[in-house]
Amino acid sequence: MRLLWSLSAAVAITATSVAAFAPVQNNGVVARCGSALNQAVASADVKAKQDAAAEKLKAKDAGSSAISGDDLNVVFEDDHIVVVSKPSGVLTVPGKDESNPSLNKAVFDRFGSESGRMDKMVVHRLGMDTSGLVVFARTNSALRGMNTLFRTRKVTRQYQALVCGHVSQDEGSIDLPLMRDYEYPPFMRVSTDDHQRALIDLNADEVGKKMLESPKDSLTKYTVVSREDLDGNDVSRLTLTSISGRTHQLNVHCAAIGHPIVGDAVYGFGGEAASNGGLDEGDLPADKASAELQQAIASACDGKAMCVHAQSISFRHPVTKEELSFESKASF
Repeated sequence: MRLLWSLSAAVAITATSVAAFAPVQNNGVVARCGSALNQAVASADVKAKQDAAAEKLKAKDAGSSAISGDDLNVVFEDDHIVVVSKPSGVLTVPGKDESNPSLNKAVFDRFGSESGRMDKMVVHRLGMDTSGLVVFARTNSALRGMNTLFRTRKVTRQYQALVCGHVSQDEGSIDLPLMRDYEYPPFMRVSTDDHQRALIDLNADEVGKKMLESPKDSLTKYTVVSREDLDGNDVSRLTLTSISGRTHQLNVHCAAIGHPIVGDAVYGFGGEAASNGGLDEGDLPADKASAELQQAIASACDGKAMCVHAQSISFRHPVTKEELSFESKASF
């Protein structure tokens, strides 16, 4: 049995494959009917929320754990690239404040780069709370090559995550477009017609061009590794493959199918972003984790690291053209 899930209805159709979560779309945004959200929002209100959020994120970034070159868990190195496994709680890059401890700085201090600049080593990032494999470029040719590989989606990355509740289908896809959330900036949410219309009167000079970007097609594939018990609470261990690689995609998509990532203080229960990836409770599939279960898990995991780990990465070496594949075991 294959389940085709849309935001308007869940329809069971006969098939032999997987659970697919597919929205009804109109020009790249999810169509929803009967919503009370019809009014545009004011640029000044959004800007005020952005400024407040920026201060909170600045404080969080300053709390990045210190890491030195000697602390690095180096998985692979040659003259052109370095692959390391990042611990949770460490920024990949320092952000606007270059004094923030970061993985980028530790890798640069230990290995250096042809350009003499640490920012010219960065080809992709993991969120501060996400652990796992990160690739850095040491030479200009490797930087160009890795950027091309990521831009053309020639890099395969898989993540392991614990999510709230038992996901009923053994494997499937989550196909939901994403947009910036003007109600909870700078976070992301599932894009809907109503939320796109609400952006009409916003001024790009005030709120920034990113807020007004068109919805991004976003596809995540998942496989259930196991259904487990965490301190007496139901959780599922998933392998997640981000096909499109959007900002916060895995977090939003898991929340939007009613199974937020364990320990996610932003998109999980009581988080800073919109709940359920921005969707209404009634839009979620039948096997969603209950609010009571999510709350129990959040309480049990309070202060602990988020349970998502970049466990594997595969690509063709940007200079030697050798096929490479690396793995890193999750700590949870």
